[in-house]
Amino acid sequence: MAEEQYLGPERRRFPRLNENYVVSYRKTEAARKEYDLSQTKNISRGGACIATRTQFEKGAHLEIVMRVPFRPEKITVEGEVVESKEVVKNLVSHTRIKFVNVDPALEKELGAFLEQLLEEEGEEEEE
Repeated sequence: MAEEQYLGPERRRFPRLNENYVVSYRKTEAARKEYDLSQTKNISRGGACIATRTQFEKGAHLEIVMRVPFRPEKITVEGEVVESKEVVKNLVSHTRIKFVNVDPALEKELGAFLEQLLEEEGEEEEE
């Protein structure tokens, strides 16, 4: 069954960019301390969508470690699962995450970086 694409006005608080960053993630309260490796499908100031090997329950908390171009070191954020949809049976889920308890300085820095990328995208479309 084909997924319907929403064509109405943007309803998200923060616009998302289709940017791929390498991430490691694990369930915060999991006894297992190893991380799974993945990448973002898209990202915004307030959250991200990542490909996961597990379909998570809504409300689950994940610890996410990622590399972003505006910082030389990895950043760690906590995320709350908004939705996790299996896209390849028993193999891949697209998990939408809302960032929670983010350091205000990091949130501001991420927002400024993504805003710059949005502006650059807009300039490219105008050309």
